[in-house]
Amino acid sequence: MDLLIAKLKKIEKQNYRAYQQIKGSYDFTDFDFHIDHVQSDPYAAASRVRAFRPWAPTGLEWLKEQSSAYQIAARDYIARQFALFAKQENSVSISLTGQTVMDSTSVVFDEHGIELRFRINLPAEGRSILAKKASNILTFHLPKFIRKCTLQRELDIAALKHHCEVIEDQVSLRQQLAEHNLVAFVANGSVLPRLAGNCDLPMKNAVTFQSPDSLEVTLNRPNHGEIKGMGIPKGVTLIVGGGFHGKSTLLNALERAIYDHIPGDGREGIVTENDACKIKAEDGRSIHNLNLSNYINHLPFGKQTSDFSTQDASGSTSQAAWLQESIEAGATSIMIDEDTSATNFMIRDERMQALVSKGDEPITPFVDRVGQLRDELDISTIIVMGGSGDYLDVADTVIQMHDYQALDVTSKAKQVILQHPSERQNECEKPLELIPPRHVDCAHLQQLLIDGKFRVSGKGGNSLRFGKEFIDVQALEQLESNSELNAIGWLLFQLAQQPGWSTHPPKALSELMAADWSASMPNSGDLAKPRLVDVLATLNRLRTAKMRQPR
Repeated sequence: MDLLIAKLKKIEKQNYRAYQQIKGSYDFTDFDFHIDHVQSDPYAAASRVRAFRPWAPTGLEWLKEQSSAYQIAARDYIARQFALFAKQENSVSISLTGQTVMDSTSVVFDEHGIELRFRINLPAEGRSILAKKASNILTFHLPKFIRKCTLQRELDIAALKHHCEVIEDQVSLRQQLAEHNLVAFVANGSVLPRLAGNCDLPMKNAVTFQSPDSLEVTLNRPNHGEIKGMGIPKGVTLIVGGGFHGKSTLLNALERAIYDHIPGDGREGIVTENDACKIKAEDGRSIHNLNLSNYINHLPFGKQTSDFSTQDASGSTSQAAWLQESIEAGATSIMIDEDTSATNFMIRDERMQALVSKGDEPITPFVDRVGQLRDELDISTIIVMGGSGDYLDVADTVIQMHDYQALDVTSKAKQVILQHPSERQNECEKPLELIPPRHVDCAHLQQLLIDGKFRVSGKGGNSLRFGKEFIDVQALEQLESNSELNAIGWLLFQLAQQPGWSTHPPKALSELMAADWSASMPNSGDLAKPRLVDVLATLNRLRTAKMRQPR
């Protein structure tokens, strides 16, 4: 610490670039402090620093003996406590993941101790260094924050344990879905509505969820015992009901339940299969050498769809592409809201079939493929549907939302089918084809990085800079934080290091994400482990990507 103080004294009032001299490691007696990256000017991204504390003085060594889920939650809790303590100093920030708990690098455990990774905006007046203020932050305030959040007697251990047990319970609930033949589970008493469209906090005084008796199941939590709620079975599930009754609210809760939620969020008892993908229409996106023949065929002028590319996809084409890309990435279930879908991809009713013959319509509607996805690929589907009754013919479960309460109307739906038979014709012209993953040109990815001086960073959760390119990911609604996007960038960075063409990108990326996934990435606290389906979805939106069909 004395060495850092001495260095700071020497650069008082010097040009901001003199801060580069403090880069390095420092001994603070009970923890080591590392300044890994110093910002180039006051307006650049904040400086990256780390603090490593051995287990012995913390009293938290017992955390090493806990489950992986418990440790991830404990790391998240410590990060949140650091952020709480650091509120008084707005130049210090640590990456958090909102209402969810993710495998993040902001706090890391290893055999020897706890490491905190965070950022500091080094103070200046104009472009002149304020070394005294910097010294006050780095050697007075910061050690207090570090010690308080990594010292057992300074923490609310009961709250820490509760935080970890709630997360451990959610992991266990998700693991039980398969054995109960479920896609998702919504616990009784859950709070589904959020405070506002731009706020993920639970709505106050909201109607809590209650399962219909016919769909109620009981699961077991390792820490808090049995829990009852609605089980959504595998297969094709429709969520129906009038406008403003909670259909999309239920779907939104399910799409977020791929993550674990913090205590008090209201969604701690909601879990969905980890590889569930929500898809929608995405006009204008790029598509690379994708086989869309299961859903789109015989385009005008003889254009083929077995190796389809475009830089300006239509709504129906983009949704078909997203579906096929999700299958390619290993999605186990698909979620769709009709409000954000292309109508002509979802359905073609009997009157339109009579008016426009199948020979003049390239699209095979999703209603004619959804049952095949279930039966042949074991891919389940959850669809919010308020406008087309033709999906009732293929649905296994029909849930009606009424005043934010769920009703099982599956039997009623079967009666409606008998009373109002449809004369609509199935438009599948060929069996559902199982299509292998495309190959990706890794050398081209590497050239993009070289041309962009190897810059990789998420931009506000909506865009990823990858070398000289910017990837628009606004449509990927299941991405939770910019930290996930940063990690996706670095995973693609590693994929780019492979020679030639990657002949099975899902497998290659899975191997990179196994075990100690962040070890080969920068030792930054701004990373959170993403899902494979989201990594590949981001790669598919790289407009200049080069792909090809398997040979």
